[in-house]
Amino acid sequence: MLIPIIGLEIHARLKTQSKMFCSCPNVSDDAPPNTAICHVCTGQPGALPAVNDEAIHLGVRAGLALGCRIPDESHFDRKNYFYPDLPKGYQISQFDFPIALAGHMDLDIPGNEPPRDRIRVGITRAHLEEDAAKNIHDPKTGKTLVDFNRAGTPLVEIVTEPDIRSPQEAKYFLQELQAVLRAINASDADMEKGYMRCDANISLLEIDDKTHLPKHEGLNPKVEIKNLNSFRAVERALAFEVARQKKLFAKKELPAESTRGWDENTSETFEQRLKETSSDYRYFPEPDLPPLSLAKIREEEKSHLPELPANKRLRLMDEWGFTDEDARYLVANEGWADFAEEVMGELGAWTETAGKKIEKKKFAKLAGSWLTNKYAGLLAQKNMALSESDVDAENFAEFLHLVNDGAVNSANAQKLLALMVEKTGDPSHILEEHDLGQSEDPKLVKETVARLIKENPGQVAQIKAGKLGVIKWFVGGVMKVTEGRANPEKAEEEIKKQLGL
Repeated sequence: MLIPIIGLEIHARLKTQSKMFCSCPNVSDDAPPNTAICHVCTGQPGALPAVNDEAIHLGVRAGLALGCRIPDESHFDRKNYFYPDLPKGYQISQFDFPIALAGHMDLDIPGNEPPRDRIRVGITRAHLEEDAAKNIHDPKTGKTLVDFNRAGTPLVEIVTEPDIRSPQEAKYFLQELQAVLRAINASDADMEKGYMRCDANISLLEIDDKTHLPKHEGLNPKVEIKNLNSFRAVERALAFEVARQKKLFAKKELPAESTRGWDENTSETFEQRLKETSSDYRYFPEPDLPPLSLAKIREEEKSHLPELPANKRLRLMDEWGFTDEDARYLVANEGWADFAEEVMGELGAWTETAGKKIEKKKFAKLAGSWLTNKYAGLLAQKNMALSESDVDAENFAEFLHLVNDGAVNSANAQKLLALMVEKTGDPSHILEEHDLGQSEDPKLVKETVARLIKENPGQVAQIKAGKLGVIKWFVGGVMKVTEGRANPEKAEEEIKKQLGL
């Protein structure tokens, strides 16, 4: 049996105002090319770097959030290699004295069988470095242009132990890491925008089917897949590489230790070069930068480290009754967890005022469904972030009460929510203004059902013949005629009554 041995190297761009070693602004990749550059980040002779203090704080914060040990002292090194996007001919990075060491992240993996439904992935190290520039290949002219805006932007590189055993586990690790970096406000960690990039290292290990122990000591040659820029790409590239390497083992061959790229169009990895080792980079201490003293920064960052995603998910489930799926969505998306808690607090206050005891799980299920599905979907259609919506927690809680009390049915509730986003205001007033409330007039339902039965003898015959599913067709007809104001349950009862069922 062959099992994957996977380790990840993740680069995340830090949320600083300026670059790592100069005062140029830390701009996005859509800024006009070469407009945020200076003599330092373009590697002009004699230019001296100066450390960005904000980046040091964010790097230490990231290390603490990942359970790492933060040493008293750290220093920068020069990593030497030559490429068009590296203006100095070397990168200022960290090697033997990184900013953070020996951490871990615990993960729940949905769908995995015990004992791998909960795993611990070791963090070997996290270190700071500057990014390279950006090459732009022009297919028409065959020329390569270089945008130096990205040169010198601050990165934290996070290196894991080879503790991951499947492409799915790798994807979940990256999703959790993204949530952590966003929660501590260290990085936007948006893979689609290049603010978080992943290199995946993979080899296969042969395990004895009976003893479940490795058949030999040490690991087989590993392959590194470079610059994966989405969760989907990481999962698919690793799955392809597992299959490719298994085919080689079947032919009694070992994969070459190499660096490979991922082609999204062909869904295949391809060889780029033989893999370098640390000695190829000829690291040596950066002579222009003094060592970093981290003891004081470490204590400062410890004192205001926020609640981390895993703890927040558990609290949303234990304290408010949200499902695991809803809690994951709320925590993974900026602002949603706080908004959900405010809504649940307002629901509690509302029911207490009415002299009722809040049914936590019932309201959590209702709130979770409307927040993560309908409301999130509505905002996505309008290309709006939660922070851009004027619907506050009090009005959303009132809206949920209207739904829960049957004052509005599901179809009209969606119309009401859309109007709340457009108009902003009290949902009860909007409900009344647009006549979206659920009618309790039994005469209206009775007369509508009678008319529909008379006008549709064919459907009546189908129901009499045993096709009871056609009853729902009649319910839909009642809702259409009454413009969504009838109670669908009452409508179904009346249909059955008039048909003698």
